[in-house]
Amino acid sequence: MSNVLNEEKQKQVIALGQLGWSLRKIEKATGVRRETAAGYLKAAGIGLRPPRGWGKRLPTPANPANGVTTGSDADSSPTATSCCEPFRSLIEDERARGRNAMGIWQHMVDRHGFTGSYQSVKRFVRKRNGPAVKVAHPVIETAAGEEAQVDYGAGPLVRDPRTGKYRRTRLFVLTLGYSRKSVRLLTFQSSRRHWCELHQIAFDRLGGVTRLVVLDNLKEGVLKSDIYDPELNPLYRDFLKHYKTVALPCRLNDPDRKGKVESGIGHTQKTPVKGMKFDSLGEAQQDLDHWEARWADTRIHGTTKRQVATMFAEEKPALQPLPLEPFRFYEYGKRKVHLDGCVEVEAAYYSVPPGFIGQEAPVQWDGLYVRILHPATGQLLREHLHQQQRGRHRIAPPDRSPKTPPGVLELLARARRAGPNIGTLCETIHARPGPEAVRRIQGVLGFLKKYGAARVDQACATAIDLEAYEYRFVRRYLERQATPPVSLKQVDPLIRQLNLYRDLITERTKTEEPFHHESE
Repeated sequence: MSNVLNEEKQKQVIALGQLGWSLRKIEKATGVRRETAAGYLKAAGIGLRPPRGWGKRLPTPANPANGVTTGSDADSSPTATSCCEPFRSLIEDERARGRNAMGIWQHMVDRHGFTGSYQSVKRFVRKRNGPAVKVAHPVIETAAGEEAQVDYGAGPLVRDPRTGKYRRTRLFVLTLGYSRKSVRLLTFQSSRRHWCELHQIAFDRLGGVTRLVVLDNLKEGVLKSDIYDPELNPLYRDFLKHYKTVALPCRLNDPDRKGKVESGIGHTQKTPVKGMKFDSLGEAQQDLDHWEARWADTRIHGTTKRQVATMFAEEKPALQPLPLEPFRFYEYGKRKVHLDGCVEVEAAYYSVPPGFIGQEAPVQWDGLYVRILHPATGQLLREHLHQQQRGRHRIAPPDRSPKTPPGVLELLARARRAGPNIGTLCETIHARPGPEAVRRIQGVLGFLKKYGAARVDQACATAIDLEAYEYRFVRRYLERQATPPVSLKQVDPLIRQLNLYRDLITERTKTEEPFHHESE
């Protein structure tokens, strides 16, 4: 060989040679001299067209790499019979399903032992389809690890296990903007949570996260479309925040902004899944994963002219790392605050702070917690444990209405704070079963306001000494107990204190003593 190429250039030259490219075309695309490329192709066992041998059939390698043969087959000669002729009926059936030449060739190689090249199938199909009309599309270049594009498409028919009938699946595709590496997933469901779960599976398969996620304005991701300030689904927004990436919705009716994933969906629909039926979703996903690894990752991309797997190996180090903990999914909705100050979530009731009766409050819930948010600001108002029993309430102590009777434990604590004997008597009354015990405790505590804590505690001490643990005894004791003497106090600005009168009388008495008669 005249030159020694690096490993990437060698793979690129060999891949182009497997597709049947001429040496001149390989030199123009890669910059590698024809003599050097010819040496590597011969070493790989790939046949070359001899000089001035246009129209002549080239030998087919015994073991073509990657299942791809050379670009010249029996149908290269005008008089030769095409190698696709024995598969005419199969090709016609595949064309009737709407599959393209690439999908037909891959299907024939995988399942029918076809050894011809893709070019021969392409020419065979083109003669029956006529020339294709190509439309130019803009190409958006992105840096490695910068952008991923996501979208839904129609998937193959899969038998639904619940009904036993074939049902159209949804095809989720996430495509990296730099390497065109895609993750394709099939599903029956379509919801806000499932949309986020598909993203999570795709990020796990890629081993990293891009900095941007370009998507359409579908309701699973965008509640209100706006190119400048879109309103995202709260669950999707929190999910992307957990993975440290940002959503970038497209303009309405502008699919070219995410043309890479649109092309990936179209390529998938026309190639591996077109006209296919599967008996289970797992079987369909396994077949799609096989096609992804066997054909999609090893292909030379039409725009980059490089192998997708090679470019993904360059892009993967630029991806952001996955978070240490998985995202905790939750359900989301709006609930009206009822007259009892609670919202209903899954047949249970949860309290809201006062002032929100009649309003709709955003609520988030999962298997552990129920979170109630402020209707205007979105701040957390209350967080309750999830009530597993239907029809039961979770009410925070600050949210209790003043008309709500206090609990028994709260009554006993109040009795202990009022006095030691009051607490002992109330606990003894509570030891007796029955709802009337609570009423009697409330009656004992009601005496505090009328008689004072000291007298009630003394009455309870007497009841304990006499072992009369009854509310009735305390009431009679307080009613019959002698009232303490009342000291009368007259306070008026015109009435002076008695000592002033005493001093005045004493002074007047001393001044009148000299007027006594001498005879006396």
